[in-house]
Amino acid sequence: MRRTQTAEERAQRRAGYLAGLVWHAGTYVIINAFFWLLDTLDAGGVNWSIWITAAWGFALAFHALAYLVDGRDLEERKTRQYLEEEERRHKVS
Repeated sequence: MRRTQTAEERAQRRAGYLAGLVWHAGTYVIINAFFWLLDTLDAGGVNWSIWITAAWGFALAFHALAYLVDGRDLEERKTRQYLEEEERRHKVS
C-alpha cells in the first residue's frame, strides 16, 4: 500500500505545479508576442497568429483550471477513499 504524503510533500508538489503554470504562462506571452509581431510585419495585419494564440490560450486555461482545482490531489484523495471503503467492506464480511 502507498504511504500517505506529508503536508510538506504536498506543499512542495503544489508549489512545483504552480511553477510549471507560471513558466507556461510566461512562455505563452513571450512566444505569442513574437508571433503577433511577425504576423503583423509579414502580412501587414493579423492573419494567422490569432489562431495560435487562441488554441494555446485554451490549453493554458485548462492548465490554470487544473491548478485551481488541484485535480492531481483530488485523484489521490478519491483513490484513498475507495481503498478505505473496500477495506471496510472486507472487514464487515
